Amino acid sequence: MSESERFHLGTIGALSLSVVSSVSIVICNKALISTLGFTFATTLTSWHLLVTFCSLHVALWMKFFEHKPFDARAVMGFGILNGTSIGLLNLSLGFNSVGFYQMTKLAIIPCTVLLETLFFRKQFSRSIQLSLSVLLLGVGIATVTDLQLNGLGSVLSLLAIITTCIAQIMTNTIQKRYKVSSTQLLYQSCPYQAMTLFIAGPFLDGLLTNQNVFAFKYTPQVLVFIVLSCLISVSVNFSTFLVIGKTSPVTYQVLGHLKTCLVLAFGYVLLHDPFNWRNILGILIAIVGMILYSYFCSFEGQQKSSEAAAQLSQEKEKESDPLISVENGTGIVNDGVVSTVPVWSSNKDLHA
Repeated sequence: MSESERFHLGTIGALSLSVVSSVSIVICNKALISTLGFTFATTLTSWHLLVTFCSLHVALWMKFFEHKPFDARAVMGFGILNGTSIGLLNLSLGFNSVGFYQMTKLAIIPCTVLLETLFFRKQFSRSIQLSLSVLLLGVGIATVTDLQLNGLGSVLSLLAIITTCIAQIMTNTIQKRYKVSSTQLLYQSCPYQAMTLFIAGPFLDGLLTNQNVFAFKYTPQVLVFIVLSCLISVSVNFSTFLVIGKTSPVTYQVLGHLKTCLVLAFGYVLLHDPFNWRNILGILIAIVGMILYSYFCSFEGQQKSSEAAAQLSQEKEKESDPLISVENGTGIVNDGVVSTVPVWSSNKDLHA
């Protein structure tokens, strides 16, 4: 199996793992929050990250991956920023209507595209832009209902969008710049993410729910679902870093909207949630957008690979041509004879 085939197989595996684990944890958390009344989402997320770190520490001890330390300030800043973005998204949901929160999530894709275009000079073709527009239109039709605006909620949503975009771009950039794997980055940043949410979680949850997480009655059933949620979160966190590292922040957001559509469908089938023609139409449009995005990404990737191969072939031909390749001088071809003039020679030296 070639390196390219292994990469594509690994990417498909990462995408599949992300979808399955994310849909599973949403269903588990929905039962925990809606049915059992455990509404402390930010604190629960801090427990997720703590369990993820412990699991990765055991994996490191068993030598499943190699610890690769790098810039400590970059890791700390990234971890705190990631934890802050999660807390801001939860606050945005608490201070806004569900419809406005969905609009906040939809805005992450165009914001990511804008930031990558401005600061990383990344170019998105019109085909990619069109497919993303179709996707966002479909998800918007399927999920956005009421749009109730308020000043504080709007500011929180804006901050959540910016921090989330920057954190996801950093996930991709750090892995490539420092040549670390998704596992190595997750292992080193997890403590900072967990610490940020563990400190802020009880306060934010108390602000949003008017309840104390430490005073909650933890029945055996609640504990079972919390443990199950934490175990699934290991796969969710790992697959998130894996997908962004292998693809891009925009592709991860596209995948996130696929998860939203799947959660809606599973909610209707398994939990008998209300479903109407808007949900069906929106999901169908979103699926068309995802198919177009996948097709155009694959097509453009093949084009770039072909261009790179052709350029490499031309460079090899030039290196093997004795009439073109002249070492330490400037080649002048005259009837098949190459004369060499040192680049440091002056006119006086040439006429001497």
